[in-house]
Amino acid sequence: MHRRVLKRLVAAAGERKRGFLGPLVIGFGIWIGFPTVAAYQDMTSLVSGLEASSTRWNSYVEKSVAGSTHAAEMPFVDSDVTGSISGSGVHLAGVGNVSFRGKGGKVSATPDEDRVVRAEKKGRIVQMSPVAPPKNFNAGSIFERTSSLLRPSMDSGLKMAFAKPQIKGKEIQIAAAFHAREDKKPDPGVPAMLAALVNNDHPDVLATAYAQSEPDYAKASPFEALLQDEQPNEGRFIPPMAKGDHSWIQNPLPASVFSKKEQACLANGIYFEARSESVRGQAAVAQVILNRVRNPTYPNSICGVVYQNDSWFNRCQFSFACDGRKKRIDSPAAYKTAQEIAMAVTAGKIFIPEVGSSTHYYAQYVHPGWARTMQKMTKIGLHIFYRTYGGGWS
Repeated sequence: MHRRVLKRLVAAAGERKRGFLGPLVIGFGIWIGFPTVAAYQDMTSLVSGLEASSTRWNSYVEKSVAGSTHAAEMPFVDSDVTGSISGSGVHLAGVGNVSFRGKGGKVSATPDEDRVVRAEKKGRIVQMSPVAPPKNFNAGSIFERTSSLLRPSMDSGLKMAFAKPQIKGKEIQIAAAFHAREDKKPDPGVPAMLAALVNNDHPDVLATAYAQSEPDYAKASPFEALLQDEQPNEGRFIPPMAKGDHSWIQNPLPASVFSKKEQACLANGIYFEARSESVRGQAAVAQVILNRVRNPTYPNSICGVVYQNDSWFNRCQFSFACDGRKKRIDSPAAYKTAQEIAMAVTAGKIFIPEVGSSTHYYAQYVHPGWARTMQKMTKIGLHIFYRTYGGGWS
């Protein structure tokens, strides 16, 4: 009886030992197969040897063309440039399969705080309000201070007072008598090659074929314009009289100088006497011819001045008129320029002050005896210009 009970106890104890051994073996096997920390559930926990906490945040999985098993990895620094080859690989002799990675994933040795450049940073911009002007100051119209006019201040610092005007009720009439001075742009009315010589924007009215201009109220009042005597030479060109000039310089040219015949004589004188000179030199010769027309000592016409004593061989006033040679116009373009200069000088658009009232000139390669008895004015090109002392022949 006792033996039977003992056998049952031994069998029960064996069964109890076998119940603890099974779970123990299974647990030991799990510990051997999964030796990682169970709390980590990221990509680093799936790779053995990457349990360091410093680099867990930048770990990731990439596709590897080189195969799931490779001997080495080659990371690149710039993923933007080499990202297209990430996941590729190469087989190296003696090494095996090498996988390419787009970026090494290493933390930079320089912290972010040191990479921030603060050299160009400045403080906050502070907006300053402008200082308000004095209370009684006003740079605008007096009508903007009507409150001061109606309720003047009674303090002792009065700086301005108003007096009763003597022209009350006539302000509009007086204001209408004033005219703004307008700076008119000169219109030379000549070819471009002569525009630089134009120094008078009020040419002779006989040359412009226009009526006399309206009075300039900026220089004279309307009452003065109405009451003044009519000037006989109004609108005519009167040359300015400089120191040493003779009074006849301010004689207006006769109206006939604008005729076709007179202008042809002046153009001939310019062409045959100075066609090789510059336009300024040709204008100076034209001014000498017209000065003789103004001078009572010489003929009262351009043709009379140019061809004076043309019957005297080599003893006339202008050598081309009495040298015995037949005159031909070989350069129509140069003659056209002479015609334009003739009209511009006759109209008064061009007046050379250095020539002034000169009535004589000669080329620098000749030495006439009369040059010692006259006043030298200027030299333009090859011509030297002279003015007489007495205003006549000498």
